[in-house]
Amino acid sequence: MDDTPNKVKKVLIEGYRRISIQQKLQQVNELTVAVQKLAFARIRQQYGNLSEREMKLRLASLWIPKEIMLKVFAWDPQEKGY
Repeated sequence: MDDTPNKVKKVLIEGYRRISIQQKLQQVNELTVAVQKLAFARIRQQYGNLSEREMKLRLASLWIPKEIMLKVFAWDPQEKGY
């Protein structure tokens, strides 16, 4: 659903065109960190107090396919739960 008026979209696009590549990358990085923090919070709420390693594995399993999780980390997200 797109609820952003065209006038606002044009202002946003023009603003994005004016900022440097470094600023764009910084914004992407900040959004990525924010999404990871939200995911960590959900994992903690769902599974409680986990080791740092298991927290990172559970986070990775949200983006990495099961086959790669098994091959690289020997960790089955379906067995352990998402």
